[in-house]
Parts: sequence; structure tokens; C-alpha cells
Amino acid sequence: MRIGIGYDVHKLVDNRDLIIGGVKIPYEKGLLGHSDADVLTHAIMDSILGAAALGDIGKHFPDNKEEFKGISSLLLLKNVSSLLDANGYKIINIDATLIAQKPKMAPFIESMIKNISSVLNIDKGQINIKATTEEGLGFTGRKEGISAQSICLID
Repeated sequence: MRIGIGYDVHKLVDNRDLIIGGVKIPYEKGLLGHSDADVLTHAIMDSILGAAALGDIGKHFPDNKEEFKGISSLLLLKNVSSLLDANGYKIINIDATLIAQKPKMAPFIESMIKNISSVLNIDKGQINIKATTEEGLGFTGRKEGISAQSICLID
């Protein structure tokens, strides 16, 4: 068994959709990034890649490549899943945490789990996603950005 950790952060800005876990969340701001800036999916991809010692998302999907501009992170996750399969690994479980003062994530977590489990072709019970605030502290507490952490166990 192998374990990997992922972390990602993106700045909240005007005139962008807020996409987290492949779910478009109604909010007045969205996350800034080269792709759709899906902070949760990015953290999950890095935890998977880390567990398999396959680098990180910057190595596989550089932000200076036009082909990744505006791309759905779920498509990138599908590519990571293929890399995992090609190297003979299977996901045991993923545990992830979203850190955001606003908006509230709880109403969207089941849809996020459904999207991610579908792309990874694993059971929904192998993924746990939770959300927390930082009680008004730091950049997430000031609503300047959203971060996510993930840990993945593979075999």
C-alpha cells in the first residue's frame, strides 16, 4: 500500500464560474486558474499522483500549455486515473477537505463525490469529502480564496 497527499489553492475572483468537484456552485465569484481551477479535483489528483510516485499535476498538465486552458479538471482526473491503471495501482480510498469561508459546500458534497467516483470508476464509499471554514482567519477566512487537501491510499 502507498499513500499520497495533495494540496491546492486558488484565488477567488469576479467573472469566473465556481467549479468544485466538477459541480458548478452558485456564488458571486469563481476560482482563478489556467484550467477550470477546480481546487478539490486538483488536490485529489496530486494525492493520487503522489501515492503512485508519478509527480504532480504541474508535471502532467503545465499551466503554460494552451490545450489545458479552461479544461474541465474532471477530464484531467480521467487522465490521472489512466496513469494509475497503467502503473498497476488501484485506489483504496480518498479523504479530502475543502477549506472555504463561503459558500457553504455541504449541499454540493454528494454531487462532488458522485462526479469524482464516476471518473475514477470507484465506489462512492471510497471517497470522503468534508468542508470547513477557518473561522474568519487567513486568506480563506477573508474569502480571498479556497483551498483543498486530499489524502489517497492506493494498492
